[in-house]
Amino acid sequence: MEQKVKNVSPFSSASRNAYVIEHLTNALLELLEEKSLNQISISELCNLAGVGRTSFYRNFETKEDILRAHIKHLFQGWVKEWENEPKAPLAQLVYQVFSHFETNRGFYGLLNKRGLTFLLKDILLELCGFHPEQDVISAYSSAYAAFFLYGWIEVWFRRGMKETAAELANYLGAATSNAT
Repeated sequence: MEQKVKNVSPFSSASRNAYVIEHLTNALLELLEEKSLNQISISELCNLAGVGRTSFYRNFETKEDILRAHIKHLFQGWVKEWENEPKAPLAQLVYQVFSHFETNRGFYGLLNKRGLTFLLKDILLELCGFHPEQDVISAYSSAYAAFFLYGWIEVWFRRGMKETAAELANYLGAATSNAT
């Protein structure tokens, strides 16, 4: 009996998923340069990425999920830095967050241009430690910190990211000392 040769991918499942995620992300960012998210079809995205629709749906439910995953990926380095100094002053935290945005200015500028900065809210809530099952004070304190930060980020984006991270950290120090 003759045995058939199987066509097996040299990639592991994890490698294939990483490949799909990377190509979908790059394709989506390329398409966002030209048009809004709602003008991009899943078929168009998959064609540009060179992956099938099944691969898209195996990894994501929506196009926004690609962007959320990319934001989380970008934040990983900053989170590790923050975890090494959990007792750092608020001004240092703000400096680190805004430095992250400065470093990734092209991507975040694109989010702002396409009206997608709202995608940062859930990630900031998570970074600030919010969990729905927290006690009342902790939950609202986490939300306060996240939305305070989001407000500054949104205004900074709308102003064209003119101020530096260091300037924003200094402004925060001045704003919080004037509020007390």
